[in-house]
Amino acid sequence: MQLIVLWDIDHTLIENAGVSKEIYAAAFTTLSGIPPTVGASTEGRTDRLIMRDMFHRHGLPEPDWSIVEAALTRSGEERLGELRRRGTALPGVLDALKAASSRADWVSSVLTGNIAANARVKLSAFGLDPLLDLAVGAYGADAEQRPDLVAVARRRAQRYRGLPGDVPVVLVGDTPRDVEAALTTGSGIIAVASGIHGRAELEAAGAPVVLPDLSDTAGLLELLENVPGRP
Repeated sequence: MQLIVLWDIDHTLIENAGVSKEIYAAAFTTLSGIPPTVGASTEGRTDRLIMRDMFHRHGLPEPDWSIVEAALTRSGEERLGELRRRGTALPGVLDALKAASSRADWVSSVLTGNIAANARVKLSAFGLDPLLDLAVGAYGADAEQRPDLVAVARRRAQRYRGLPGDVPVVLVGDTPRDVEAALTTGSGIIAVASGIHGRAELEAAGAPVVLPDLSDTAGLLELLENVPGRP
């Protein structure tokens, strides 16, 4: 059975221990010349929207996206060591990604609000990047709204891995926006209550499956094969 599995990163695969918001703050300071008075509001949004919101809330014009992305890239690269020191891969993630990557008929990648450069920083900090097919992932520079990233990943899986356009997609994520992205695109969803959103909130968003974490590898694989809501 062919399958595209798309994992969120922050609070699904890793705990960034606040480093992520420090990346946004540093990029904002570099571009504006002042430190932010209000931190970045993330919760599953794309980097495009996160940075736009920061500039708007400070009453400043938004720079061209290419300039913003370059600043985010530098800020992320500079904090790789800090991320390794303070952050961690979440329970069961290493085994889950190994199991998914071993399935010859699956494509296992990411769907994340992070730009591609910072997605790689966060995954490489904990040795997870070799276990994911990052070339077919969808990232925060690819679209403004998270649901639109699903089509991006589909196109890349078709182009780079030769998958048919009707191969099922399952998202794994920790926010209501992950659930929304799945439900509005006809994808399956496995929600994980490993971030700030609890089981009740994720179920209320429409998730048919909510796990406490990714530590049950065998159970997770069975869900990926049979997740409710997947076409």
